[in-house]
Amino acid sequence: MNEMMIQAVGFVAVAFYIISYQMRFNKKLFFFQLMGCLIFLIQFILLGAYTGALGLAVNILRNLLLLKVNDWPWVKSKVTVGTIIVLLMGITIFTWDGWISLLPFISVSVTCIGYWTNSAKEIRVSQLIGSPCTLVYDALIRSYGGLVAEAMTLASIIISIARFGWADMDTALDSTEKSSKEGSRSLSLNI
Repeated sequence: MNEMMIQAVGFVAVAFYIISYQMRFNKKLFFFQLMGCLIFLIQFILLGAYTGALGLAVNILRNLLLLKVNDWPWVKSKVTVGTIIVLLMGITIFTWDGWISLLPFISVSVTCIGYWTNSAKEIRVSQLIGSPCTLVYDALIRSYGGLVAEAMTLASIIISIARFGWADMDTALDSTEKSSKEGSRSLSLNI
């Protein structure tokens, strides 16, 4: 595949990341990030950036688990997030390509911890820490869509904080999530 097509794949993923940070509720945020991760995973494989690609696979696993947090109670466990980080550590060692391999490890680890807090604020803070690591990684592997996505992610986080307010971020509930609690267990993580 030629370089232009590989870069185009990354820009498709960018759209999903932009949308994800405009979601007020975690369930929607996790879904859009999952789709963006899947598309970037494909681009990273095409670029030969295997540590980043497998780090994105861990992000996909994380987001799938978080989408099922109320269906599978074990997902809420700190053991689950710990297991994910140990898996990520193994992937980093297996795909080691020098210090550059630490960047996806740090980014995914920090965001996994943030996502398990059940706090919209802490999720945003974890992304504010993880995104710069990913930004540098994207520059080094020459993922131009990744660079745009991370820059826009940082901007989108700031916009969502301004839009929803920092103080109210952890208390909002989606009306569809409220009504679905009556008939079935829904995702309790809310942004």
